[in-house]
Amino acid sequence: MVETMKKVKKLTHNVFLLSGIKNEDRTIIATRSPYPPHYGERKLGEYREWIPSRSKLASMLLSYHFEIKPEWKCLYLGAASGTTVSHLSDILDKGIIYAVEYSAKPFLKLLELAEERRNIVPLLKDASKPESYSGIVEPVDFLYQDVSQKNQVEIFLKNIDFFLKKGGEALLMVKARSIDSTAKPEDVFRSVLKELEKENLEVIKSGELRHHRDHIFVHVRF
Repeated sequence: MVETMKKVKKLTHNVFLLSGIKNEDRTIIATRSPYPPHYGERKLGEYREWIPSRSKLASMLLSYHFEIKPEWKCLYLGAASGTTVSHLSDILDKGIIYAVEYSAKPFLKLLELAEERRNIVPLLKDASKPESYSGIVEPVDFLYQDVSQKNQVEIFLKNIDFFLKKGGEALLMVKARSIDSTAKPEDVFRSVLKELEKENLEVIKSGELRHHRDHIFVHVRF
């Protein structure tokens, strides 16, 4: 299986599109990784398959080029059990990820991941209260948020103010149904973009997430 695999395209550091896999008629996205599977994904030689339906970042990278630098310091809000964190850890192999998760059950799985990898700092904290971890998290180059809460935009902005370096990059994964389950998703997205544009942020790009219904990503620069 590994012998027939061909690397098609590099998307960003340690992220590739692969083809030529036995019994596969499609191209897959994967991260180059020395680590074993974390959430049931396949290991293909030195690569771990990155399942887009399980990761909004993977889904975004399939349609939008975003350069992630391996030395970046990252604050990740809504880390859950570490599915996307594990792949981001492969990418930021010279950096560090401060991974914030509020729920105790998925946090246990995140702890296991952090024990395996030196570049993950797990934090059992509430992302809506950045002051509670301000003594731990240093200024970061990159902020990533996937929090399914009504006030997800407020959380995003508060953490940017606390931690993101001037000129830093941030990605917000917007879940329309969590903000307003009665409104049309496109109306929610329009409202979110308007709110972000009012702040001291440059909205670089936004777009749909093909594998995640009623979601968009928003890429901003501080």
